[in-house]
Amino acid sequence: MLWIYTIGIVIYGLVLRLASLFNAKAKLFVAGRKNIFQKIQQKINSNDNPIWFHFASLGEFEQGRPVLEKLKANDPSQKIVVTFFSPSGYEIRKNYALADVFYLPLDTSSNAKKFINSINPKFAVFTKYEFWYHYFNELHEKQIPLYLISGIFRPNQVFFKWYGSFYRGILKLVTHFFVQNEESVSLLKSIGINHVSLSGDTRFDRVYENALQPKKLSEIENFLGNSPTFIAGSTWPEDEKLLVSLIEKYPDWKFIIAPHEIGQSHIEEIESLFPKAIKFSNLNIMISEIHDISPEAAYTLDSSHKILIIDNIGLLSSLYQYAKVAYIGGGFGAGIHNTLEAAAFGLPVIFGPKYDKFQEAKDLITIGAAKSVTTSNELIRAFEFFKSNEMASADAKKYVEQKKGATEMIVKAIA
Repeated sequence: MLWIYTIGIVIYGLVLRLASLFNAKAKLFVAGRKNIFQKIQQKINSNDNPIWFHFASLGEFEQGRPVLEKLKANDPSQKIVVTFFSPSGYEIRKNYALADVFYLPLDTSSNAKKFINSINPKFAVFTKYEFWYHYFNELHEKQIPLYLISGIFRPNQVFFKWYGSFYRGILKLVTHFFVQNEESVSLLKSIGINHVSLSGDTRFDRVYENALQPKKLSEIENFLGNSPTFIAGSTWPEDEKLLVSLIEKYPDWKFIIAPHEIGQSHIEEIESLFPKAIKFSNLNIMISEIHDISPEAAYTLDSSHKILIIDNIGLLSSLYQYAKVAYIGGGFGAGIHNTLEAAAFGLPVIFGPKYDKFQEAKDLITIGAAKSVTTSNELIRAFEFFKSNEMASADAKKYVEQKKGATEMIVKAIA
């Protein structure tokens, strides 16, 4: 089975090289790994003995970030290396101040040996997903501890199938698992893995801290004024189509749409759905051009606009502070995005039908602080249920507060 896995990795690399000729994301993936070991050697000395954090993408980075930052705060001199698999993580966090950031070379035996030898990590921390055989095996061979944090497992995963022995073997190379729920503990123990702790999800710590001290956005405040606000975060085209009827029905509300992809073509698609919308980049320009008048006057100039499209990255986690209800995108595709950022601010959340992989989404539905929808009419009904529902708001916030604490437990165990 190992040879099939390895050949698969090699073929994957070749396909990406071909795709890079016409796909921008694939191009970043390939170009970012060019001369990667020279880049590592320029920044990392094997005597540094750094802690290695690997993240699949940006979401996993934000999930594991509380642990990374706690370790750094406890020992500011500790060197940290961060790797990403996806360009959507690397390109946004490549200048992260607390670590040296690289793309992870593809998981071949030679790459794993060379990478581990180059950085010589004190220990490695993987967040939630990604199980790379050669990297895990090399760490195991060198007796370098490997921790998986905020892990979550489901019965339908290959690890728990009769044909999953190779993948179960990868899991057994992990030194210790810190998982989100009891089901994950039971599943791992059912295949003979007992080095597991129920720690919870480190995202709760991250979003809780963010909600305590959100970044103030004067342009947003000027645009919204005193209007009640609905925010749709990390949306995809299927999500955005659902919003049309809701926005038409509630002209007294203001709506913020923060799409997951902000490429020009997608922004233009959203503008075609909402011709009267204004982009954040234009709002910024309008406010900067009237710097010699008061913020109140600036807002008056924009009062006809009810819909704001966020056409940049990095604002979403701060935008939730201005809303009363949130819609979280992704539920018509691979799965919903981060509901906890909104819940931490006390926002009831609405999302599409594909949420079964997300424990927090199921929990929020159970306590009455979330609803799943599949049609525009269902979205309108969910919005009407939540728009003045103070109990749902309080329950969402309380849920996050009660679930924090995973970071402290993990750091005590691994530091």
